[in-house]
Amino acid sequence: MKIGFVSLGCCKNLVDSEQIMGMIKRGGHEIVANPKDAQAIIVNTCGFIESAKEESINTIFKMAQYKERNLEKLIVCGCLAQRYTDTLRKEIPEIDAVIPIREYDTLASQLQKILGSDTLLDKAERVISGNPWQAYVKISDGCSNRCAYCAIPLIRGDQKSRTIEDIMEEVNHLASIGVKELTLIAQDTTKYGLDNYGELMLPELLRQVSKVEGLHWIRVLYMYPDEIVDDVLQAMSESEKIVPYFDIPMQHANNRLLKLMNRRGPKEDVLKVVDKIHTMFPNATLRTTMIVGFPTETEEEFEELVDFIKEIKWDRMGAFTYSKEEDTPAYDMDGQIDEEVQNDRLARLMAVQEEISKEKNQEKIGKVIEVLVEEKEGLVDRYRGRSAADAPDEVDGQVIFTSEEPLELGTFVKVKITDAKSYDVYGTCVNE
Repeated sequence: MKIGFVSLGCCKNLVDSEQIMGMIKRGGHEIVANPKDAQAIIVNTCGFIESAKEESINTIFKMAQYKERNLEKLIVCGCLAQRYTDTLRKEIPEIDAVIPIREYDTLASQLQKILGSDTLLDKAERVISGNPWQAYVKISDGCSNRCAYCAIPLIRGDQKSRTIEDIMEEVNHLASIGVKELTLIAQDTTKYGLDNYGELMLPELLRQVSKVEGLHWIRVLYMYPDEIVDDVLQAMSESEKIVPYFDIPMQHANNRLLKLMNRRGPKEDVLKVVDKIHTMFPNATLRTTMIVGFPTETEEEFEELVDFIKEIKWDRMGAFTYSKEEDTPAYDMDGQIDEEVQNDRLARLMAVQEEISKEKNQEKIGKVIEVLVEEKEGLVDRYRGRSAADAPDEVDGQVIFTSEEPLELGTFVKVKITDAKSYDVYGTCVNE
């Protein structure tokens, strides 16, 4: 069959999608990009926050319209399917099958039955759906942190780490097919190995991954602040392949709210970790994520968050208004913040961060940085790429530059920065 695939949500969900596509391809089916050509469509949904759930529902209805053409099967899986299995089956009759995450151990046999395939769909190598030089590797699934606002443990369960051997098999394969930038991901990468090895194993994993030939950049995302221990920093410092990029989701800077959120450690501990990072990695990139409008957040506590942002001057920051998620401890908390107040605080916080980001970027003017070439702009004859300070998939900014010589996508070049905006920097290729 010709099968279309829609993957929504985070990069962890994308890895699941790529694994399912590999399974389907091995089963003899064809993956098609245009849903108009598809006989079956699989929607891998996100169900993390309200806006993500709305996007997933809208996408399902949009794909269902192709049943008026040649679409025979509409299959829904992923996080929304996990949270609302029965509701989806009852409320959207256009869906032919709902496969929740808890049933992924029988995913192959279920898809075989739904798609009418005579070929056994078995475990297969992932289909890299994005740029062939960049890939994510999920080192664990689920989360055991139980933050008061977060539905991930309800969806994915407690943390389940993969073995180092299993991860290394995948890493070696990815390197062999041309992947040059590898990003290790999990809900909490710093806690990797605690559940199956009984100790924090991220340092050992980093040391092994850094030995793989062909990899140029190794990146780690989502590091819990109280688990960025000395051994993690030491392991990162031992290899030039491991970029000094620290994604530390803080969520807030007020200690009362951090405790209410069930986040471990006060903001003072984060300040100590940041100081240690800057000492060991003078060129470190620091990224964080913040939530505004959490229940009972006062104006004074919000201003404390703003002051904290100004003090640390994060290189990158994402921020969101609090999303009230059913079955989480925060759902029934008193002191829910009005949506208009939430949006106002978000706008004010991001305005502060925009100035910080612009200031940080302007410091790069005149410097020569390494850039991964990812796109050629034909109309204006220039290139787009990312530096080690920029995570993939438009999480951060880009490096936009010109070159006198044609460049091959997926290669690394040196670029001299000549101008800077709030999120992107501009320059000229200076490769010899």
